[in-house]
Amino acid sequence: MIVLSDMNGTLTTGSPFLGVVDWVRHNQSKIEAAWYKLSIMPSYFLAKRGLIDWQTWGQQLMLDSLGYIKDATPEKVAHVSEWLVEHELWMKRREDVVARLVKHREDGAKTYIASSMMEPFLEPFARRIGAEVIGTPTEIVNGRLKMVGDMVVNEKKIEQVLSRLGVDRVDVAYGDSIMDAPMLEKADRPIAVYPEERLRAMAQERGWEILGDAGWYA
Repeated sequence: MIVLSDMNGTLTTGSPFLGVVDWVRHNQSKIEAAWYKLSIMPSYFLAKRGLIDWQTWGQQLMLDSLGYIKDATPEKVAHVSEWLVEHELWMKRREDVVARLVKHREDGAKTYIASSMMEPFLEPFARRIGAEVIGTPTEIVNGRLKMVGDMVVNEKKIEQVLSRLGVDRVDVAYGDSIMDAPMLEKADRPIAVYPEERLRAMAQERGWEILGDAGWYA
């Protein structure tokens, strides 16, 4: 049995961007951290009002935050990743969804977190629930953490998952946004988790299970 889950909005309401900024505040520069948070406010209000896509905006923030880690090394990236999970993502986890994934794993399923998030940022969270990760790969080039290739989103995410696992479909999938629809459509049991409006409408139309009453960005 193969179980997939998205990360942001599905397993946690936390922000990888805020997690990295918090790490910067405690480990590099309070001034820089304050500036990073201040600089996103105009786009935040646009995203909050639906004038720009919330998910795409959040993904760009995460990508931008890679540059905040100065003189990156594997050890420093591991420290950042553990920090942002411990102080942001795990603190804001959706306990009901996490419990489901843990139960799947205890029942013998192979569980995977499939996300656009950078793989190093996913790994500490996945270890806590006994899952594996399929995310956006990274590399360190001249002291900078960079994304390798394109971000793993939409069709690309489920294509990478199916290719890696050598299957055509999976048994169960959890997702919270319309961007997770390609993944949910490849599951025998798709579950819309605290879905945003578009995914909720799709789930209701297709008779998918809905877990939770409101999207995390509502």
